[in-house]
Amino acid sequence: MATLDTPLTERRHISDRRANAHTSVLGAVDWVAMVLLIVGGINWGLMGLMNIDLIAMVFGEMSEAARVAYIVVGLSALYAIYLCARLASNRRA
Repeated sequence: MATLDTPLTERRHISDRRANAHTSVLGAVDWVAMVLLIVGGINWGLMGLMNIDLIAMVFGEMSEAARVAYIVVGLSALYAIYLCARLASNRRA
């Protein structure tokens, strides 16, 4: 019969779920990509709801800066695909 005063060395080791938590922590690039995706999502939401292009309002209608902003948001979406795959593979491990 098991007793409560069993020495620690005799107890079964139960792995903690938080032991692998460091593998799913987002880095700085990941956070920048997520923020850009949020900005892009808000812009698309405003376009759909009220026909307001926030990026064009800030940078000018199809100016070079607006084009760069659209490209960077698109690249962050591609990076998010990679990030999701990376996090999914870490979860399976």
